Amino acid sequence: MSLMISVSGIRGIVGESLTPKNLTAFAMAFASWIFRRKHEKKPRIVIGRDTRPTGKAIGDLVSNTLLLCGCDVIDLGIATTPTVEIAVAAEHADGGLIITASHNPVAWNALKMLNNLGEFLSAGEVDELLDIAQKELFVTAQWNRIGTISLMDGYDDLHIEKVLRLPCIDTAAIAKQRFRVLVDCVEGAGSSIIPLLCKRLGFESIVPVACGGTGLFPRNPEPIEENLSGTIASLKEFVCDFALIVDPDVDRLALLCEDGSLFGEEYTLVACADFYLKHKCGPVANNLSSSRALHDIAKRYGVACYSAKVGEANVSALMKEKLAVIGGEGNGGVILPELHYGRDALVGIALIVQAFTLWRANNGGGTLSQFRQQFPGYVMSKQKIVLGKSGKASLEKIITDIALHYHTAEVNTLDGLKLDFADSWVHLRPSNTEPIIRIYAEAPSIVRAQALADELRDEIEKRVSEIGHHE
Repeated sequence: MSLMISVSGIRGIVGESLTPKNLTAFAMAFASWIFRRKHEKKPRIVIGRDTRPTGKAIGDLVSNTLLLCGCDVIDLGIATTPTVEIAVAAEHADGGLIITASHNPVAWNALKMLNNLGEFLSAGEVDELLDIAQKELFVTAQWNRIGTISLMDGYDDLHIEKVLRLPCIDTAAIAKQRFRVLVDCVEGAGSSIIPLLCKRLGFESIVPVACGGTGLFPRNPEPIEENLSGTIASLKEFVCDFALIVDPDVDRLALLCEDGSLFGEEYTLVACADFYLKHKCGPVANNLSSSRALHDIAKRYGVACYSAKVGEANVSALMKEKLAVIGGEGNGGVILPELHYGRDALVGIALIVQAFTLWRANNGGGTLSQFRQQFPGYVMSKQKIVLGKSGKASLEKIITDIALHYHTAEVNTLDGLKLDFADSWVHLRPSNTEPIIRIYAEAPSIVRAQALADELRDEIEKRVSEIGHHE
């Protein structure tokens, strides 16, 4: 597995693709990129990390590299990704680095890079940074110009306060519901802050699962159905009203209903948007692989729904351009510009719990599974197909041919190929890091969604086979 590079940073397996050499090189490149914007002034960079066992060592290496490049470092220690984003803006820092591989297994780690706004770098900015790294155009400090490091805590509390101060959040109303909630933080960065947020929101009883902060994930940390059998069992054992599940760096939120069914990651944003638009009406945004349900909700409120290329930075940029009041991605990531332009599970928890509280108050009670039924009913099938050399080389032609074949569909080629039909859609998205095409299909039933995904898989395989036959 080679080092993976994207607008969010670099990512790899520690000791294999993620080595001290490339960590140092990217930290130096990041410091040098910051210096180009600061000119002669000493930059200030905020860093934070999730709980992985490799995080402290990587954090020390990166911090010392930044110091020797002449940067001052503000070290938050264990912190969620959205908390670091908030701290960068609050400290008026020049950038931020988060040491986390998000939902990847424990052997992985990464450097996520933030600009002075606490937001991921644009594609153009990443290209600038990569050019610095490739050409080794590094800035280093003289012995008497090296930076200093400051250890800082308190940003968990500030993050929670910012969420609770949102005008649409009513903790007294939530407290009246006397919720008993299971919280699963998969031993990640949310292990302290999420239970504390739940307490401050007014939950009567909190059942913590994997909230020790050890960084030794008891299961695959991605919060999807196939990884949550143990959490579902705990939910039923402790008879909770629902469960809140976050990934290791706490920018994604999944929920379990009282009966153990999944609320659906795609519907975290949908439910939050439906509630928030009652308080602040305006455009909404997601990515091209997210559920059509958000478009349906936007239509109810008479507002526009825009879709960006997949990726948080792309969604945030579109939200700024279109002045969207709420947005995010279908992986459980909610972005609320009123707070900051980053996916934030804390915001997602507050909004969706408040939405559920309002619905229960208006209906004389009810369960989360019943609340889920208030939203449009779509089901998604997610598949992928591995491309050989001939298929990868001819990918553009394959996509063009398929678009022409489905001439009755609404075609979007912003990010691969998306075909919109009357009651369904399919998105073919080539991976930037692997020789695969991801196939996402959504329809009113799982049978239709899977059939649509299978149909497009067959169309791709047929064309790959034809190309191989002619070579």
